[in-house]
Order: sequence, then structure tokens, then C-alpha cells
Amino acid sequence: MSQRTFYIDRLRTVMTLIVLYAHIWMTYGSDGSWFYREVGASRSPFSILGTLYCLTNQAYLMGLFFLLAGYFTPASFDRKLAAKFLTDRLLRLGLPLLGFGLVLAPLTIAMVGAVYGPGFWPSITLLWRTRDFENGPMWFAEALLFMSLGYCLCRVLRRPSSPARGRERTPGPGPSNWIWFLSAVGVGLAAYAVRIWAPVDTRFLGLWLGFFPSYIFLFVVGILAWRHDWLSQLSWKQSRIWLVIAIVTWPILPLAAAVLKLRGHNPYLAGNGTLPSLLWALWEPFVAWGLIASVLIWFRTSFNRPSAWLDWLGRRAYAVYVIHPPVLVGICLLFRTWHAPAAIKFVLVGTLCCAVTWLAADPLVRLPGLKRIF
Repeated sequence: MSQRTFYIDRLRTVMTLIVLYAHIWMTYGSDGSWFYREVGASRSPFSILGTLYCLTNQAYLMGLFFLLAGYFTPASFDRKLAAKFLTDRLLRLGLPLLGFGLVLAPLTIAMVGAVYGPGFWPSITLLWRTRDFENGPMWFAEALLFMSLGYCLCRVLRRPSSPARGRERTPGPGPSNWIWFLSAVGVGLAAYAVRIWAPVDTRFLGLWLGFFPSYIFLFVVGILAWRHDWLSQLSWKQSRIWLVIAIVTWPILPLAAAVLKLRGHNPYLAGNGTLPSLLWALWEPFVAWGLIASVLIWFRTSFNRPSAWLDWLGRRAYAVYVIHPPVLVGICLLFRTWHAPAAIKFVLVGTLCCAVTWLAADPLVRLPGLKRIF
């Protein structure tokens, strides 16, 4: 790995850890969609804090995943060209998606069914019989597969006159603050429009389409960032402005929702053309742009150096992302009879879950057949 991109690998490791803790928090009281909910969402401070944690992550974290995926897409295509690029995408994205939907998701659901439902085998056979394909967190791989196919199609149709064209990097100045502002407004309005007919609490082909205007935009930004070397030019001078905007914007959505609830209104944020939905749709990019830029600069300046320990964690991060649902759910079910406060279980059981998941991922990156995928 290049010295210049150590920090991106470190960042993806931390982002994976954030995803794991989001799902652990959903287990113990945060609002959200997850396989096993031991404690339901409530008005307790811990539950509210968890919901805000997940809400903030939703605004920027998965978008940052797509941006980084887009950043490495052009170079991968340039090295492999269309046929090999698509084969690699199907291997690294399609196979884990298929394996999760056919094996890991039924296993996870059946473990919960063994404790709280009809039993392990009745649960798993019902899923297979009804052909219920649950993609879980692997919706990201499904979405990235579609985006990669779209990128490949664009490159093939473009057909540069010279093989070297399209592979060139042309460093140039990054977008101005006005472009950042207009893109935030545009993405927010696009999300609002999509959520009129596809609210964020509904799925199509296992995908939450209401969030995809931001995801697609950031994937494209990642592609352009690689072509024009924007990440190395990203400065604190510009990102500081957007970090302040994010900090000022962040309280608006939870405060508005709280006021509406106090007045007896249902603050339906998910879509259907409501004003609260417009607020959420615009809130997300104005929070996300500053957080994404600041996190990228922080990791670039603080974590862009070799580390055997961090390399070990990063090499297993993708495998961790794929296998974490059955590991987390299984461990949390084992501790379900431990009558401790949710916050204590979140810290202690959650930390155990993360450690075991990384250890469980270790063999996957060593086995000859699987290490090509992970």
C-alpha cells in the first residue's frame, strides 16, 4: 500500500467498528433495523443517545464508504479493464452478498427463532422455503455492485481513442465552497423527491432508496477525487467551514422532532412529501459534508503511517463487515439472561462482540479460496 493511502485503510477499519457498535446499540435500546432487539427504543437517555448516534452515522458514514469505494474504482478498472473488473466485482461483492443471503442471514434469524420463536430448524427452513432473501448490512455490497456495473458501462461506452486516455490523472483544484453548498442543496432536494414515493422506511430489492441520492453522488465524487487528486488537496481551511456548518446544523433535526412531539404532532421524517421529511433530507448533506471532509483530513494527517497492528485489523475489516451479524447476535443471545443495565451490556458485551468478530474473520483472509474475496 502506498504511504499516501495508509490513512484510508485505517479509516475503513474505524468505520467498520462504528457499524458494529451501531448494531450493538440497536440491540440494547437504540432505534433502528436489526436482527435482534433485546431492549426496545425508549425515552431513556441511553436509548436517545443511541438513536442520535445511529442518526448521525446514517447522515455521513455509509456515504463515506461509497466515496472511498468510488475513489478506488477508476484505478481498479484501469488495471483490469472491463471483463476482469466485472469478474472481480462479482467475486468480491456478489459472492459475499449471495453467501450472506443464503447462509448467514438465515443462520442469524434462526438463532433468534431458537430462543424467541418456533425453533432453529423451523425458522431456517421457513426462510428457505419462502425464498426470503435477506441482505442485511450487505445491502452495501449490492448497491456497490450496481454502481460498479454502471461505472463499467460508462467506461465501455466512452471508448477513448487511445488506451491511455481515461487512465490519466489530471490534478486540479477541488470544488469551491459554493459548489459544496449547491451540491448539498441539490442532494437534499433529490432525496426529498425520491422519498415522496420511496420513504426511507421502505425497501426496493433490499435497498433503502430514500438515501441513494447522497450515496450515488458521493460515489461519483470519489471517482472525481481520484482523477483530480482532490483528497490530497483537501485542507483544514475549507473543511473547517463545513465542520462548523455541520455542528450548527446537527441540533436542528432532533430539536424539531422533539418540538413536534411535544405539540402532539407525528413528525413523520421518512418521506411522503411532508415538511419534516424535507428538513431531514436537507439536514443530512449539510451535516455530512463537514464530517466527511474533517474525518478524511484528520486520518490523513494523523494515521498515514505503517503499523503492523493496524494492518492486521484493516486486512480483516471487510470480512468482519460480512460476518458480524451472526457473531454479534449469537454473543448477545448468550448474555440475554444477564440482568445488567443496557449501557453496561453495550460496553462489555459489545466490546467482546467486536473482538470475537475480528478473530473469527482471521481465518477467512488466510484460506486460499476465501482470501481472494476478503
